[in-house]
Amino acid sequence: MSDTPNLDNNCFRVPTADAVFRDTPSAHKPRILLLYGSLRSRSFSRLVVMEAARILEAMGAETAIFHADGLPLPDSEEVDHPKVKELRDRVTWSEGMVWCSPERHGAMTGIMKAQIDWIPLSLGAVRPTQGKTLAVMQVCGGSQSFNTVNQLRVLGRWMRMVTIPNQSSVPKAFLEFDDNDRMKPSGFYDRIVDVMEELVKFTYLTRDRSDYLVDRYSERKESAEQLMARVNQRSL
Repeated sequence: MSDTPNLDNNCFRVPTADAVFRDTPSAHKPRILLLYGSLRSRSFSRLVVMEAARILEAMGAETAIFHADGLPLPDSEEVDHPKVKELRDRVTWSEGMVWCSPERHGAMTGIMKAQIDWIPLSLGAVRPTQGKTLAVMQVCGGSQSFNTVNQLRVLGRWMRMVTIPNQSSVPKAFLEFDDNDRMKPSGFYDRIVDVMEELVKFTYLTRDRSDYLVDRYSERKESAEQLMARVNQRSL
């Protein structure tokens, strides 16, 4: 270790394949939570999420869709508000998530952002999103755009989630659904199948080892008490 004098040898760990794959795989179905970003009576982000849930269930996953009706604005209520508690409980339950938002003014909707803002980075000593998988999707009223999925990726990274490479953007979403609110066969539908397939694969791959995958050298060095003392320096 003479070439790395700055390393704390008590905290340094060499990653190994044996350590990554040491745990027996879980036998239960992958648990996927789906969020969407519109409260319209005919919300195309909701319809896309419902199609995605059907696909996930066909692939053997267990799904839950959170409906944001009645969710207060962030910080306008206490965290024991029933809708906030419902959302946080579902996030804790999940092993992976799907976020789908309409694009409005070149960005995700306030409804979508409010849901994410109510998800804390930590609950006590637990980071509820850390190491969980994430798939991002968007629907567009006009031509295809990727502004919203790009923003969702930034948030997923900030929430320490494993955001899968594939994504879906559905242009002119109002043309993609029939009178029964089912998505028509198309390349856009096939892409959603691709994204859900990849999400399930990544969830199987990471769910039993997410704690190990996100275990960090810097955090092993610094205790929670030291971290709080460092970031809460009122004298600065």
